[in-house]
Amino acid sequence: MKELVEYIVSALVDEPEAVQITEERHGDSVVVRVRVAQGETGKVIGRQGRVIQAIRSLVKVAAVREGVHADVQLDRSAEEGR
Repeated sequence: MKELVEYIVSALVDEPEAVQITEERHGDSVVVRVRVAQGETGKVIGRQGRVIQAIRSLVKVAAVREGVHADVQLDRSAEEGR
């Protein structure tokens, strides 16, 4: 799932080399955390959150195939420092 999210997010942003994806597994659940360059969070969120919701939907479908529950979280800590 990490690779799927990295592929999608890297295609959305202007600085794909700054994309950082981490995957945390806890039993039968997976949390994929996304961090992008400052100022590019909006590109991942999209208008009214549609892009991040679509990414979450895709990841949930991929997770079902693996028999786990998954969530995608966007790390906005870099944005809050502005």
